Amino acid sequence: MTKTVATVRPQLQALRDNLSTTIVGKQEAIQLVLVALLAGGHALLEDVPGVGKTLLAKSLARSIDGQFHRIQCTPDLLPSDLTGTNIWNPQEGKFEFLAGPIFANVLLTDEINRATPRTQSALLEVMEEAQVTIDGVSHPVLAPFFVIATQNPIEYQGTFPLPEAQLDRFALALSLGYPSEAEELQMLERLRSGQTFQALKPCITLAEVKQLQQDCTQVHIESSIQRYILALVRATRDHEDIALGVSPRGTVTLQRTAQALAFIQGREYVLPDDVKFLAPYVLRHRLIPAAGHRAQIIVEQLLGAITVS
Repeated sequence: MTKTVATVRPQLQALRDNLSTTIVGKQEAIQLVLVALLAGGHALLEDVPGVGKTLLAKSLARSIDGQFHRIQCTPDLLPSDLTGTNIWNPQEGKFEFLAGPIFANVLLTDEINRATPRTQSALLEVMEEAQVTIDGVSHPVLAPFFVIATQNPIEYQGTFPLPEAQLDRFALALSLGYPSEAEELQMLERLRSGQTFQALKPCITLAEVKQLQQDCTQVHIESSIQRYILALVRATRDHEDIALGVSPRGTVTLQRTAQALAFIQGREYVLPDDVKFLAPYVLRHRLIPAAGHRAQIIVEQLLGAITVS
């Protein structure tokens, strides 16, 4: 590895501490978002309004000194509103590319399921290949590039469910949930003391984030754990309660996120418990259960039935 875990651990702890100054509690959610970032993936936050999803995205962007853009998804949003478009420059006598908000380090797509399927599809290429193709010309986005998308799991009026191809591009799907009574009181205390998001300062550079992403790929994973990952994923493809199983992209993502989690926790090797902890967040949104069944319960059953060999 380029750096030892002991060397980078202060960087990671500083990043977590920075996020904790604006996000009260929710240490597990913060850790999961950082896992998605360091694994080179993206995060889908499925939660009700007002629990801190936007604040988490903005705080992360400011903590890594990155460019932040927010897209409020609506049914009339066009793909070019995200990606940008070519416009005619009469002075130069040629078309010029006008970049859209998708060109950011941290992109928040708020209420993504309110955008039409056509607009949602504008994210498919950039989330996988970190580039946007307009009129046959590819434009790379900023690096690192991290999408945090949100959707309300309760309200479905005027929404368009995300297709499987879109869901498959999110490394993790998670929920922040309501704060506890003590955490909500702490929020009010911070508000009274004037401790706000505006006071947040960068604690890590974009170059350091990219190096950490590279270091995560070097975390050792035993072949037995790789076989365990394969067993979990392949079991979803033959399960009688599952209409559509997890793709090979899900297999790769489960390994990469396990490496990132081990790295964040100060280890240079992956444990089976890393895979077990992450499996619901990585696999649940990627499979389609048969009628009358729940993805969460199916994943839990698989984790109970399949062991590391």
